Amino acid sequence: MSHAHHDHGGHSHEGHSHSAKGIPKQRLLQALGISLIITAAQIIGGIISGSLALMSDALHTATDAVALLASFIAVKLGEKPGTPKHTFGLKRAEIVAAAMNAGVLIGISLWLLYEAAMRFIHPEEVKASWMIGVAFVGLVANIINAILLQKGAKDNINMRSAYLHVLSDAVVSVGVILGGVAIIVWGEGVKWIDPLLTVIISLWLIKESWGIVEESIRIIMMGTPPNIDVQEVADSIKGIAAVRDTHHVHIWSLNDQTIHFEAHIDVDDRLVSECNCLVDEIEDLLHDNYEITHVTLQFESGRCDSPTLIRVTDSH
Repeated sequence: MSHAHHDHGGHSHEGHSHSAKGIPKQRLLQALGISLIITAAQIIGGIISGSLALMSDALHTATDAVALLASFIAVKLGEKPGTPKHTFGLKRAEIVAAAMNAGVLIGISLWLLYEAAMRFIHPEEVKASWMIGVAFVGLVANIINAILLQKGAKDNINMRSAYLHVLSDAVVSVGVILGGVAIIVWGEGVKWIDPLLTVIISLWLIKESWGIVEESIRIIMMGTPPNIDVQEVADSIKGIAAVRDTHHVHIWSLNDQTIHFEAHIDVDDRLVSECNCLVDEIEDLLHDNYEITHVTLQFESGRCDSPTLIRVTDSH
């Protein structure tokens, strides 16, 4: 058995992957500071006004601070190189942070649904002017945070979970403002709108957060990316003239940017140098069609109990 490291001279596959490194970590810290200040203001405003929606906004902002801190730590851990104990590094720290952030959002949303139900049964007086004033301050702050975190949120699940936290707070703030305006215009007779808005916002948060939880679990459990059909990939490789068959095919995500591929490839008797040329062809096919950037191939020559094995590993 021999090992070889394969690299393309014409192009680098790393350039096709997205990384949280493109997002300045300072932005996470800036957003964290803003969240802490707004949390204090919203808690005070919620107590004075008696608004459940405003208190829910304060709780969401508080979880933002925790989420942003967790995301920052996860990015730092993900940048650490591999070690003998963690040969892939700690890249999945961001996946764990994303799952944690989304789980916290779901938990808080469920609690707020319960509190909203209690408010429907036992309505409380709400000071609309305080609702509007404090919620407006929170809205401005959350818009700033959303702008800070928007870059990379599409392609990085850790940043997406942090972005969802601040975006949800912005939505909550809009709801609180609309509720306060409604109470001022139509009076205390419509104070039920405060818990109603809380229910609507909480259900939306649960829906959005659950998608992140599902994706995080899939990655942690080494599931195949949903946009890739394993049989289709195997058939594509078998379509190469030099390949007789493929088996033991495994495709999984290391994190939400890096897809790994492993397979046994049946070929005719070939020299190692010829196999290297075949690796080029297979790797290009996997990269161009499925965005797979890390490939490990085990070549088998012949169909016997103890076949000759040539292993070629490509890691960018």
